[in-house]
Amino acid sequence: MTAEAELWRDRARAFRAEQKMVEADGAIARAASLDPADRLTAFLRAQSAYELGHPAAALFARACALWPENRDALRNHALALASEGDVSAADRLLADALAQNPDWLDGHRVLAAMRFAHGSADFDASLAAAARAHPAHQGLWLGWFSTVAQQRDWPRAAAILAEAATHLGETRPLAIARAFLAGESGDLPAAQARLAALTDVQDDFLAICRIRTALRAGDPRAAQDLALPLTRTPLAGQVWPYLSTCWRLLGDPRAGWLDGDPVLVAEIDLGFSASELAELATLLRSLHTMPAPYAEQSVRLGTQTDRSVLLRHEPLLIETRHRLLDGVRQFIATLPPHDPAHPVLSRPRDNLRVSGSWSVRLEAGGFNVTHSHPVGWLSSAFYVALPDDPGPAPAGHFHLGAPPAELGIDLAPYRTIAPRPGCMVVFPSILWHGTIPIARGERLNIAFDVVPVPA
Repeated sequence: MTAEAELWRDRARAFRAEQKMVEADGAIARAASLDPADRLTAFLRAQSAYELGHPAAALFARACALWPENRDALRNHALALASEGDVSAADRLLADALAQNPDWLDGHRVLAAMRFAHGSADFDASLAAAARAHPAHQGLWLGWFSTVAQQRDWPRAAAILAEAATHLGETRPLAIARAFLAGESGDLPAAQARLAALTDVQDDFLAICRIRTALRAGDPRAAQDLALPLTRTPLAGQVWPYLSTCWRLLGDPRAGWLDGDPVLVAEIDLGFSASELAELATLLRSLHTMPAPYAEQSVRLGTQTDRSVLLRHEPLLIETRHRLLDGVRQFIATLPPHDPAHPVLSRPRDNLRVSGSWSVRLEAGGFNVTHSHPVGWLSSAFYVALPDDPGPAPAGHFHLGAPPAELGIDLAPYRTIAPRPGCMVVFPSILWHGTIPIARGERLNIAFDVVPVPA
């Protein structure tokens, strides 16, 4: 690579670190023009175009030609093809690659998610074929199981584990999967028995299973005792919402310390005009190209965009991003003082970075299941378009603090908020949140997480 091309590539990285995506794209394009044969630069050029929302399939095709062993480039080539409307080509590209590399789990995952989002009944066919063709490959069986379990198709997920065991025997990973399956499918005695048989196993996935099973069994103290030590581990972002639930059920004042008393949440009107919201709604609708959400998303009866909408190139979205971040800063200014022990209040409060953003479009009956954002710091939903009549209140409302319904816990939300066009709701990412179904119409928003970046 020439020295000048390398200089421009370094400049692009610096711009990306500051989330100056348009400037980064210009820099990496310059580097690619100076050294068109450099494979890393070609890949970064394609990736930059894709993230900004420009056509990128042809750029990824060139990157793959220069760097055929780069599976990330191949995967993203397929995603770019799908986003540009050529879903059949994307499907063929991944299917052909998987025929040559049947152990490529990420490729299977992406192909299954893509097929599911486009309504294919046999979305998991590539995993099924690969597992049966390579029956000693435990990762393929577990990948197939996970893909089906995401759909909460518990009988079929159980059948996959049973078939896997005929080839692998009763391995420890299969035992962990069976414990998860028992808990999530509602067989509490079986879940407890299977977890008891795995007391010597230290596994992140199993740790969350234990907490959820204790809560399902009506034992928040046991769940608390399981969760507390994990707040000092990389699992902290996942376990804080469970601790909130435990402490509320136990009447422990630490719930107020953790979630705020009153709860840490704000509604902020960003001053968008009706015409600005209408223009933004039109743009966002054009990005909702999938007929259904991806399997891992929290959306039900609606769709969610596949890339970070607040990093795109459109001037309207760039301006929206600035205004949204200004709203987040308003919320930050109202937070309680710094608390070194607190997962939210201990963090720096400057140099915000968008760590993820997406648009959600809900249709009649649509809602978001209760969830949290373990890797975020603060999260927000900004409402762009709402039904004239979503149904009797609280249809379409945002709720905060109530645990996921599948845990079977009767605990009311801290707040239920009626959304308003042009307003954003801001709250800590570790708080449970979701929405109540709308009866009719369209509910369109931008949701995003921010994290503080040390200066």
